[in-house]
Order: sequence, then structure tokens, then C-alpha cells
Amino acid sequence: MARPRSTYRCAECGHDHPKWVGRCEACGAWNAIAEEPLAAGKGSRRSRSSGDGAGGRVMTLGNVAGEQLSRWSLGMPELDFVFGGGLVPGSMSLIGGEPGIGKSTLLLQAAAQMVGAGRRVLYASGEESAAQIRLRADRLVEDAAQVLVIGETHLEAIVAAAREVRADLLILDSIQTVFTETLESAPGSVGQVRESAALLMRFAKDTGTSVIVVGHVTKGGSLAGPKTLEHIVDTVLYFEGEPALDYRLLRATKNRFGSVDELGVFAMSDRGLAAVPNPSAVFLAARAAGASGSAVTALMEGTRPVLVEVQALAAPSGYGTPQRVATGLDPRRLAVLLAVLERRANQRFAHLDVFVQVSAGVRLSEPGADLAVAAALISSLANRPTPADALFLGEIGLAGEVRPVVGIERRMAEASRLGFRRAFGSSRHQGPPTAIAPVAIDHVEQLVHALAA
Repeated sequence: MARPRSTYRCAECGHDHPKWVGRCEACGAWNAIAEEPLAAGKGSRRSRSSGDGAGGRVMTLGNVAGEQLSRWSLGMPELDFVFGGGLVPGSMSLIGGEPGIGKSTLLLQAAAQMVGAGRRVLYASGEESAAQIRLRADRLVEDAAQVLVIGETHLEAIVAAAREVRADLLILDSIQTVFTETLESAPGSVGQVRESAALLMRFAKDTGTSVIVVGHVTKGGSLAGPKTLEHIVDTVLYFEGEPALDYRLLRATKNRFGSVDELGVFAMSDRGLAAVPNPSAVFLAARAAGASGSAVTALMEGTRPVLVEVQALAAPSGYGTPQRVATGLDPRRLAVLLAVLERRANQRFAHLDVFVQVSAGVRLSEPGADLAVAAALISSLANRPTPADALFLGEIGLAGEVRPVVGIERRMAEASRLGFRRAFGSSRHQGPPTAIAPVAIDHVEQLVHALAA
């Protein structure tokens, strides 16, 4: 019986199927199955240890020799902060983002800084030629003249070049454009992405060279390719931001050598990306004084507190069905908060269009911002501004109760530094006294009365 020459693999989870199906049997994704040729020939893969000298021997953790984790500075404090203090030698990192968001510019700036510090950096591009990379480098503030570049899509050739020049850092832009000769499928396919990532990870661990790869994203904003790509790498970064705005947000969603959800803020200019060391002040700089429908909250982005403005607008509906539009907030969370305000606080939004947005393209992912969203909605409905020096912190439950948030001390300290003097939140907030006066709000009805006073 002839051996099959191809397999059908899910682009989401990498599960193999004997034939094409509309829905993946493993993860349930629809229309994610693609045919891929099998490898022409695979030899036996040798076992590789983690490099600690233990080989394949079984031992207790107490007998494993500890190592001091060293890091290399990338020359950009915000980038080092997101990585957890710098780049770990021998690690592999993945950075994704929308086209044109600034991924290549950021990495070329980091490469120039590392070369200036005496490191050898190889920038491999499968999308641009060396001449195109030079054009981008000429626009940067940093001097990237000594950065090594190669325009190549053959992964084995890129790895061989990195070994030859003994690169400390290999930057690959992007992993969807390269191919490995062990597979016959086209670049960007599920198998090519997975095998290329595995080859690069082995190269990083064997040589101690750090590897940073750029990944494309799908329409939904997630990284394209199999999920095994994110599982293989040590660090996953997302570069976010509205193309029409100057600010870019770099967020770590996975980090084996540091904390996750750290946020770095950069400002885009014609000379490259510049770090924003005080994002709270930048995000609140354009806040209009005395305008209704505005409230400020403090988010915890990893270990960093960031103050953002939440804006809301409730206006008579011009259609039969009122609109509910949320930018930077989960629309389903907005629907829940509107229902709670209707039922528990007698605030009537059923006949109104409701629009909510968050400043500077930030997304509200934690429930501690619920009270600020509710305050902005109540303020817009009553056409009465919230106190200019007030901060709103708290999660709202379905019964209308306001629950405390974590990390209250750091949030309060950041707000106090920017001139805020009052903080609306649950009376169950635990923490030492701060320069900000607490205003106890244990139910959304109390919030309505407090804002009307």
C-alpha cells in the first residue's frame, strides 16, 4: 500500500486529519484545514538536553545546579521593561502586530543599539531586500550602519550565516516568509511555520544566540499559524495601536523569564519609535476639562499602573434599534453594565444610542475599570461632568454591588503623582492611607447620588 504523500493539518492547533474536513476534530475551528505535503525524508532526530550538563539522566530538582540568569540590554528602556529586564541569551521571542504598526522599525532600532554596545546582530529579512532595509535605517535616529543584514528566505542558509558571523542576536522578519528544506510545502504553511520555529529554537539553545522572529497576525488580531508556534517560543509580544494615532503599545502575553502583561508605550515619528516613560500623563493630556461623559481609571498593566480616560456618549437614537458601540471595551461587558444600571440604578438607556471608547487605543481587559465606565455613562446621561480630580476603581456585579480591585496602593500612588485627590471605590479596599481621599461606593445607586451631588 502506497504511503500518503500529504496530510490535512489544522492551521489553528496543528492537528492532522486523514482527509479534508470542514471542522477540526481537535479544536473545533471551521475552515482551518489545509493540505500539506509530507516531508520528503526525515532522519532520526537526536535527543538534545537543556544544556545543564544533566543529559538524559533523571535527578531531583535539589541536585540540579542553579544558574544566574543574565540579560542583555536592548538599549531601549521600554523594550527592556516588557522583556522583564532585558533579552536572555539563548532565548527565542515572537513579536506580532498589524502590518505597518512598526515591528520592523522597533527591531532595527534595537539592533542598532545592541551593535553600539558591542554585540553582533544579524537582521534577516524575507520580505525586504538589503537596500530597502538601508532606506529604513537612514530615517532612524540610531546609527544602524554596522548591523549585519541578509535578504534570504531559505532558513538553513540564514542559520548558517548566523553561525558564521557568531551572532549574539538573530532577528528574522518574518517567520511566515521563510522555508526549511525538510518540508515540500510553501512558506507560511502550518508545517513550515512549525518546523522553522523548532529549528530556530534548537539553534538558539545550542549556540546561546538570542532569536527574535516577527509573526503576521490574522484579521482577528491573533498570530497567524499554528498555536504550537506560541508554545515553542519563550516570549510572545504583541505590538498594538491605531495606525492613525502616534502611540504604539507593546504587550507581553507570555514570558518564561519575567512577568506577563507588561506594557511598553512608544511614540511613532518620522525618525523611528521613541519610548514614552510616563504613559499616564500622555494618555490624559488631551482630556477636555468640564466635559460630561468622561471618567478616569487606573489599570494594572503587569506591574505598571496606567491611568486612562474612559469616554461615553448617550444620545437619542435615530433608528428603531439603539446602537451599542464600544472601542477598547468588550461590547458584551458594556451590555452587562448597561443592564445593571437600568435595573439596579434606574438609569434609562434603552431608547438611547450608547458609545464608549478608551483613550489612546488602550483596551480595558480587567473588571476594575467597570466603575469608570459606569461613571462615564451616568455622567453623559445626566450631562453633568464627573469631578476633575476623581479616580474610579471597582468591579460591578450583577446585583449592582461594587467590589474592590487588587494593587490599590500602586494605582493610588500613580494617581496622586498626577494630581488626583479623590478615589471612588468599594469601602472594602484594603491598604494603608494614601494622599488620595477615598469615597466609599458600595452600590451603583450610591454612584448615581455621588455624581449628582
